[in-house]
Amino acid sequence: MSAADFWDNTDHPRKIVKELKILKAIVEPWDMVYKKHQDLRELISLLKEDDSDLLLDLAANTDSLLAVIDKLEFQVLLGGPLDKNSAILSINAGAGGTESCDWTGMLFRMYSRFAESHGYSVKTIDLLVGEEAGIKNITVLIEGDYAYGYLRAERGVHRLVRISPFDANKRRHTSFASVDVIPEIEEELDVKLEEKDLRVDVYRAKGAGGQSVNTTDSAVRITHVPTGIVAQCQNERSQHQNKQTALKILKARIYEAQQDKKEAELKQQDSDKKKIEWGSQIRSYVLHPYNLVKDHRTDFETGDSGKVLDGALDEFIEAFLKLNANKQGLR
Repeated sequence: MSAADFWDNTDHPRKIVKELKILKAIVEPWDMVYKKHQDLRELISLLKEDDSDLLLDLAANTDSLLAVIDKLEFQVLLGGPLDKNSAILSINAGAGGTESCDWTGMLFRMYSRFAESHGYSVKTIDLLVGEEAGIKNITVLIEGDYAYGYLRAERGVHRLVRISPFDANKRRHTSFASVDVIPEIEEELDVKLEEKDLRVDVYRAKGAGGQSVNTTDSAVRITHVPTGIVAQCQNERSQHQNKQTALKILKARIYEAQQDKKEAELKQQDSDKKKIEWGSQIRSYVLHPYNLVKDHRTDFETGDSGKVLDGALDEFIEAFLKLNANKQGLR
């Protein structure tokens, strides 16, 4: 960065500055912990038997230091090559009509609250609302350092059990929604997209209640014909912007699919690995006849379902990351 011509290239400095910010976020907390540890060692050397005030101060500072170390150890679990990236999160309603659409809306609120608690921003890329209530499917960009590292733990099917607010007879219903998470990748991917392999459809963007957001065919859906992978965007104002965003998402999804294929080939013998499909839910949210949220991969559970639905996912995510680390021999 100290080079004379560093700022001449408008794109290169932005990437370097971002990389510097990420590296500082990793190194500086460890430096701070090391210095604080050294300070405590010096204080211990001054401790006398009758110095109760200093002893209490040492105990409080040690507890504070241990809490910081616990957080730093957790960050070590976010060591994947793309964990530091922002995340593209998609939620799709399962079978069940209005019930599942409402559940998709609840999950969107949960992830929005989670993002807010971590200082992340949420930008809607594509949205299809339910006919009566809720959301059929939604794709959002959650921007912030390590958003993908955290949210990749949420990939899979989420199951809700509750008394339906849409059932006049107040019967218990079970709803499903699938969550998919891929990293936002700004650098050039090693993904070759041939024009002949792409089918581009344009259509009029829709808003809530079926009302048109605009009067032009600006929304774009791109299908990668060889794989059947689809990406779409209607959030931007112009067709060109929507196409560029959709291409970016498509590349990321193809890249993720390629990585999943490689991982599957390496772990053919791993009987614990489940596909993301209806019936193989990763987590259940039970609101009736009792309150319980349980992750079926880690067995971590809590009775405070309201808190979880309000975005308190950190303990679930931490349990998942620790389980993965244990399987890979990282802990």
